[in-house]
Amino acid sequence: MLIKACLNGDRSRADHPGVPVTPEELAAEGAAAVRAGAQALHVHPRGADERESLRWDDIRVAVEAVRVSCPGVPVGVSTRAEIVPELAARLRLIGEWRAGPDFASVNFHEDGAERVADLLIAREIGVEAGLFTPEAARRYLAWGGPVVRVLVEAIPGVSPGADGVAAAVAVLDALPTRDVLVHGEGEWAWPVLRWASAQGYDVRLGLEDMLTGPEDQPVRSNADLLGYL
Repeated sequence: MLIKACLNGDRSRADHPGVPVTPEELAAEGAAAVRAGAQALHVHPRGADERESLRWDDIRVAVEAVRVSCPGVPVGVSTRAEIVPELAARLRLIGEWRAGPDFASVNFHEDGAERVADLLIAREIGVEAGLFTPEAARRYLAWGGPVVRVLVEAIPGVSPGADGVAAAVAVLDALPTRDVLVHGEGEWAWPVLRWASAQGYDVRLGLEDMLTGPEDQPVRSNADLLGYL
C-alpha cells in the first residue's frame, strides 16, 4: 500500500498554523512526513504572495527544496483550474516547466483536462488522473493516456453520494481496475481513509485533506496525521 502525504493544498496558516507555505517549510514538512511513513509527496507551491502558483520559478524552488530534504522520494504538484482559471494561460505556464516535478495531478472533471495531461506527458512529467465523479472517470478512460496513478477522490459538494465511501465507490464502479489511490477531503477524509486502507487501496493524507486527527484530535503537523494511520 502506497502512502502519499499531501502537505498543504490550498490551505493557509489561517486554516492551521502547521500548513507549510515556503519552500523551506515544505522541505521540512516533507522530510518529517517521510520519516513518519510517507512514500510520495504532493505539494502546492506558492508565489511570493503565498498564493498557489504554476510559475516555473515557484514550482522549481519548491520541488528542488523538497527533493534535497527527501532524496529519492517522488514529488508531485497540482494543476487544478482554480490556480489559473484560464485554460490557455494554464497551458502556457505548464509549457514553461523544464526539469519539472515527478508527477502532477490533473482533475478530469475540469475543462481542458486532456490537453493539460497531454502537455505534461510531452514535458516528461507523470500524470495523476484525479477522478472526483463517475463522469470524470469516463472522460479519463476515453482519453486513454499513460498515468503514474489514478486518484479516486471523494470531495464533499463535488462527488456524488451522501457520504465519502459511497462517493468513492461510485467512481470505482466506473473503472475497470482497482489499482488506484483513494482519499477524501474535509469531513469525508478520515472515514474514506479508514475504509480505503482496510480495502488495501493506496491512500493519501495530510493537511490538505484534514486538519485534525480521526477523533477530531488537534495535530501540529502532517507527520502527526501520519501517526494515526
